[in-house]
Amino acid sequence: MTQPGNFPNEELLPDGLGYDLADHFMACAKLGRYLTVASGSRFIITDDLRDETVLHEAAAVAAIFSKDTLVAEAALLPLSTSIPMMEVSKRDKYERLFCLIEQETLAPNVKESAQALIESRFRASEIRDLEAELGEKLSPARIRYREFLLVVKQLMERKISAKPFVDEFKGFTQDVAGRLDFGIYSFCLDSLFRSLEIPEAVKKLLVLELLHYPPLIRRELLSNVLAYPGQTMDFISFVANMIERHLEPTTVVEIELLKDLKLRRFSMEAVSALAEKSHVLN
Repeated sequence: MTQPGNFPNEELLPDGLGYDLADHFMACAKLGRYLTVASGSRFIITDDLRDETVLHEAAAVAAIFSKDTLVAEAALLPLSTSIPMMEVSKRDKYERLFCLIEQETLAPNVKESAQALIESRFRASEIRDLEAELGEKLSPARIRYREFLLVVKQLMERKISAKPFVDEFKGFTQDVAGRLDFGIYSFCLDSLFRSLEIPEAVKKLLVLELLHYPPLIRRELLSNVLAYPGQTMDFISFVANMIERHLEPTTVVEIELLKDLKLRRFSMEAVSALAEKSHVLN
């Protein structure tokens, strides 16, 4: 197993295993990315962290560094639910870890939740409230996601044409922005671009939409599109041309680097070194 390495205030980390995943999360954070599973095959979603069996080192890193604030908030749950049953010395260590999370987290909602848990001395009712609040945030967006999947099915069955579908896609995106796990949203797009039943004309229209997304989201999604296997050369050429035509040169390099990482042309360490040298992906 690797050691925790770059984790701030390393002495506050609870004892146990999980440094490999914690290191992986740290590497994602250093590249300015959303957190992925260790293999990089998909993004972490809240369901992955709403479980007491999640290794606490990884959960702590996720709570501090996750770009997806829903994932960061979910990461507090496996940490907090075990605290009331701990012996005093171990509990003190975890409480200090929560103070670190409160101070360092990138997500305002995580700061507030961590502060509330500390002030309540990790009362069971406060932990249940946190879990219920997270569920209330997630449920409407996931219901909207399932509704959108029915429209995707209509497209695949040729019961809806390209323009109304793209209009529905834009409406869906607006409805769930910031309220749906990024991993689920990304998986939805993965399915659209990978499917042979989705017309290429629709995929091109979707790419044009992605060009206007916020930089971090756009970088992840467009690099995914370029890394999918089985796409036609015409489509890949279209995507590459649109990226070069509409985006800044630095952004183009960032997308190219992430594409190569996803195609396993570089390791995450190599991409990190290239990024530091060229001042991109940070």
